[in-house]
Amino acid sequence: MSFVLYEQDGAVGVVTINKPQSLNALDSAVLDDLKAAIDGVDLDAVRCLIITGAGEKSFVAGADISEMSGLTKAEGEAFGKKGNDIFRQIETLPIPVIAAVNGFALGGGCELSMSCDFRICSDNAVFGQPEVGLGITPGFGGTQRLARLVGPGMAKQMIFGARNIKADEAYRIGLVNQVVPQEELMATAKKIAGGITMNAPIAVRNCKKAINDGLDLDMDKAIELEEKLFGDCFETHDQKEGMGAFLEKRKEKNFTNN
Repeated sequence: MSFVLYEQDGAVGVVTINKPQSLNALDSAVLDDLKAAIDGVDLDAVRCLIITGAGEKSFVAGADISEMSGLTKAEGEAFGKKGNDIFRQIETLPIPVIAAVNGFALGGGCELSMSCDFRICSDNAVFGQPEVGLGITPGFGGTQRLARLVGPGMAKQMIFGARNIKADEAYRIGLVNQVVPQEELMATAKKIAGGITMNAPIAVRNCKKAINDGLDLDMDKAIELEEKLFGDCFETHDQKEGMGAFLEKRKEKNFTNN
């Protein structure tokens, strides 16, 4: 994987798009390496994943325009599917995924960040979907996830106008959870990830599934889903350990994902 790096620190995995010379733009080779990195995450050992970009200028500046410029209709649709399949894989990973957005998150970069469970960004971050200025639509889920995250009206204004927004506005409209100084970004993301890994993995995974799947259901069906996932936690080691620690008034817990 020459364009994507992966490292694991305890129960936290970090995926880094590593093509800073092109501001970490997504071409087919980078997408292939990203898929390989995601496929390689040990879901038994890793309890939270962080995705970021190499360097201080860019998370991912977008898809590679030079590669896309000569595509036919069929090739364009296939390229969109390639990106969508990988981003959907990230979105549906059983473990939480945090986007640590440093600098530009435009086009495919904005779309990659939105496939994560939530976003922490540096104060120099810039988000946007500039595709209509290039004669195309967002192709890696931008029209769908942005509208769900910030509302249809704000999403349409950004997408129709190819309008980029800075970190403070991204925070104001709910696109990002937190804005931090550039030099504190990874430490902040790792601290949040570390806090997540301290909790019962089965419960955290069930919460992610309940939220993600429940958003596509009406309330009655969504509540039924929650009830099943709630019940699924019982009779596990982690449920007995968590409640035992509470009743015994001890802070130490040994969650094992079993």
